[in-house]
Amino acid sequence: MTDPLFLADLTGVTTGSVVCLDGAEGHHAAVARRIQLGESVLLGDGQGAGVRGQVVEATRSGLKVLVDEVLSPRVQPLVVVAIQALAKGERSEIAVEALTELGAAEILAWSAARSVVRWDTKMDKGLAKWRSAAVAATKQSRRLRIPGVGFADTAEVARRIAGADLALVLHEDATVALREVTLPSRGECVIVAGPEGGISPDELERFRAAGALPVSVSDAVLRTSTAGLVALAQIRALQPEDPLL
Repeated sequence: MTDPLFLADLTGVTTGSVVCLDGAEGHHAAVARRIQLGESVLLGDGQGAGVRGQVVEATRSGLKVLVDEVLSPRVQPLVVVAIQALAKGERSEIAVEALTELGAAEILAWSAARSVVRWDTKMDKGLAKWRSAAVAATKQSRRLRIPGVGFADTAEVARRIAGADLALVLHEDATVALREVTLPSRGECVIVAGPEGGISPDELERFRAAGALPVSVSDAVLRTSTAGLVALAQIRALQPEDPLL
């Protein structure tokens, strides 16, 4: 079984260091996960640093971990920014979880013209839910980097497209399949998943003018919470080397 991952402050930690895992994370590890003395665990700071170690003390308030190995994750040369249109219910959080598990470096919530959901005054609450989903998925997938989570209006989406090395807009009427696209070997790739009602003609034209390529990822019409993760999975298949991030 893969060692569980917990988040900790790893400033100055080297092989032989003892890391105290306390607070809410320590309580979760000791009580909810029931991590015992002698078990092996992973600790990460959420920004790429990670260690593997053995539990040398376990109490109800937390753990002490003796570091056996400092992990040296390789940086993915092609980072993916997923721009995800808001969706109803829990679909947005499900999309965030899957995108995180597949290694998205950044996930931006987009309030598209046809989005049924509007955060408006609930922006902080919405982003907090997305960030919580990203943290949980990072730990679940044993990745060492928590993706950045933020909000983008249509103007910001166009700006991110213009600055990317490759930008792909997922669209059911696209004549080019994503699997046919030649990906850059490094840099930033932006993928845009529209709302259930589809990307409006004005939005599509604006994104194309900024440099985006409309692509399809399936013969079927996918839900917004599914399209982005299918696109990212196809990108990962074309870039198969996916180290622990």
